[in-house]
Amino acid sequence: MMPPHLVVVGASLGALDALRALLPALPLDFPAALIIVLHRDKEESRDLIPLLKEDCVLPVVFPLDKELILAGHVYMAPSNYHLLVEGDHFAYSVDEPEDYARPSINILFESAAEAYGTHVTGIVLTGMRRDGARGLLAIERHHGTTLVQEPAEAIAPEMPRAALAAVPGAKKMSLVEIGQWLSTLRH
Repeated sequence: MMPPHLVVVGASLGALDALRALLPALPLDFPAALIIVLHRDKEESRDLIPLLKEDCVLPVVFPLDKELILAGHVYMAPSNYHLLVEGDHFAYSVDEPEDYARPSINILFESAAEAYGTHVTGIVLTGMRRDGARGLLAIERHHGTTLVQEPAEAIAPEMPRAALAAVPGAKKMSLVEIGQWLSTLRH
């Protein structure tokens, strides 16, 4: 059975600090699945998961291809694979990098919008380039919720600015405000 809500998060440069500010806000009874695409070197080790687990009461894992998506879990896209949502499970793709990135924020966001419609929230955090802008627009077009980190607060404001240019109606929020919003998400 699909979780009642899906939260997809995209970030790049400065992401670790941003995620370490957000994840403590997630309560034990978090009713959604939270999926993160983080741009990083394809050779980067699995060291991120233990770092993120320090700040989060929920399980933080790399999902397997075809794994069921469960509420109350935080999933991190593995490096060098695009991560997609296909109905109630994950799918991997080794298609070409998009905007120099694999995993691509746009690809995750677009597949999540298609699968979850109004029950998806897209969040674009700090980062370089434009990845996430087109995906956030797809979420808006499916009447999901769109949040963007305040560019002035971001270590790298390019991704938040691009997301706001593509989706002017997205809610611009500080990390503290995004954390508060996540902590109040209900079924």
